[in-house]
Amino acid sequence: MSAEEILNELKDNVVKRAPGNAVITDVEFEGSEVVIYAKNPELFSNNFIKELAKDFRKRIAVRPDPSVLLEPDIAKERILRIVPDDAEVVNCIFDANTGEVIIESKKPGLVIGKEGSTLEDIKKEIQWAPKPVRAPPIPSDTIKAIRSTMYRERADVKDILRRIGRRIHRDVKLRDDCWIRTSFLGGSREVGRTCLYHQTPESRIMIDCGINVGMDDEKAFPHFDAPEFSIEEIDAVVVTHAHLDHCGFIPGLFRYGYDGPVYCTKPTRDLMTLLQKDYIDIAEKEGKQVPYTSRDVKNAIKHTIPLDYGVTTDIAPAVKLTLHNAGHILGSAIAHCHIGDGLYNVAYTGDIKFEASRLLEPAVCQFPRLETLIMESTYGGYDDVLPERDETEKELLRVISETIARGGKVILPVFGIGRAQELMLVLEEGYNQGIFNAPVFLDGMIWEATAIHTAYPEYLSKNMRNRIFHEGDNPFLSEVFKKVKDTKDRRNVIGRDEPCIILATSGMLTGGPSVEYFKTLADDEKNAIVFVGYQSEGTLGRKIQKGWKEIPLMGKNGKTRAIKVKLSVHTLEGFSGHCDRKQLIKYLRKLKPIPDRILTIHGEASKCIDLASTAYKLFKKETKSPMNLDSVRLR
Repeated sequence: MSAEEILNELKDNVVKRAPGNAVITDVEFEGSEVVIYAKNPELFSNNFIKELAKDFRKRIAVRPDPSVLLEPDIAKERILRIVPDDAEVVNCIFDANTGEVIIESKKPGLVIGKEGSTLEDIKKEIQWAPKPVRAPPIPSDTIKAIRSTMYRERADVKDILRRIGRRIHRDVKLRDDCWIRTSFLGGSREVGRTCLYHQTPESRIMIDCGINVGMDDEKAFPHFDAPEFSIEEIDAVVVTHAHLDHCGFIPGLFRYGYDGPVYCTKPTRDLMTLLQKDYIDIAEKEGKQVPYTSRDVKNAIKHTIPLDYGVTTDIAPAVKLTLHNAGHILGSAIAHCHIGDGLYNVAYTGDIKFEASRLLEPAVCQFPRLETLIMESTYGGYDDVLPERDETEKELLRVISETIARGGKVILPVFGIGRAQELMLVLEEGYNQGIFNAPVFLDGMIWEATAIHTAYPEYLSKNMRNRIFHEGDNPFLSEVFKKVKDTKDRRNVIGRDEPCIILATSGMLTGGPSVEYFKTLADDEKNAIVFVGYQSEGTLGRKIQKGWKEIPLMGKNGKTRAIKVKLSVHTLEGFSGHCDRKQLIKYLRKLKPIPDRILTIHGEASKCIDLASTAYKLFKKETKSPMNLDSVRLR
């Protein structure tokens, strides 16, 4: 049966079972959902929707027909008239495709009203479905641009969702003897360009599509030349989190012909958009070949379908996806794929952290079913035991205190997402405790990434949410942090006589302002550079870690000059957003259920092999450390 025939059958069923006076104007597949449009959607009770979903075994949504929605300008006026002034409404964002209006306010409880009474009044008055949220304390240009794109291109987005829906809901029955295999197109026995490719007879699912930023040749990108890979056959792309080694080539897929959905959390969508645009900007400034354009990034945004943790969604015929918290960075996810009706379950951890941090809760380790686990092995080697976080924080503050005491500046090259925000929390506490008295300058994408963090407090740790909302203390707004707005500000920071701390991207010194600070501050022994994240082989950061005393770097005039390294060099691995070996083994011990097969990727070859060997000894399950271009039959 074709998707069109299935849809017509659904329409007939919905019309027959709908309340007698319901005015249904359309029933459509939109992404994974069956959407019922009605002129009086309030007639459809939650119980009715649940029964439909149970019978049809599909997600059901009821939305108002566009004809009954007030124009956004008029609707906003009505909202402001109904909501008390004390709520301090900051913004109203209308989503024409869902019929929802996000109401941002400083006091969302007043928008809700007693037992939801104010929300009910709003809905009756404007027909839009109101969604109250707390206004983020730091406005995000990225979120604003994404919302603008989605509203301006709403007709195109609607067409994309319906096309995706028909592809997902085409009638496919997997046989009991169905084969399932995974090909590894990048990120196996290496860190960078992560790309997995799940295949069944009827479906093709790509998980992550990254770039190795430390490489300038074909090793920078996944193996799209693999014989089993065809960009036209991909049903869906899943992104576990917003680091370039996992999401860096997503817009490139659309440049070369992909036209399907991208699934990730909302924070991942926003953060990866920020990173991808920054990647283009840096590559163009450095005269490097850019694999895609801003237009491709925009196209990827339009095709992205955000998912919340724990929500199971159809992404291809007989394939369901559930995202779970990975504890690595904001919005990072473990991707759990359920194939067939109880036929097979495979999860990829992405990058995980299995302990609570200042910012996030630890990774999820329990699943309904699990036959194969594919896990990261960044610190999976025998000797990869990271220092305790408390000791690492004390060491950082000691290095900062000593450097400032001798009149120097501290460079902290950081990933703008995750690591930067963790460090901000440590530095804010150190400043409040009087351990140092110097400004902390934030350069690169850090400020914008922090703004995105404040927009999604529900993804932060419970302690952080309590501190911000119940104690009224937002550490990201501390007076110690100073935003570097432009090149002039950067020159002033470099040229200032007083000591300071500089957080700048990129974390591996592969480009961006961190390289500029290093070039100008490296030859002064009063200064210090502190590495708090993994440095890939071939990057400038790795060379400095290895102790190079003179490093050739190209200047803006195209000429190469030798940079003398006289500043003190420190590496603090305890801030890693990854599990160390002990945590990886602890994760496997706590994992429920224990899978039949464990595959280790995303680490140097020796570390992947070592972790796979240890997993076999501990659990007596099939383990393997696949290489790039390997295919493993899961079933």
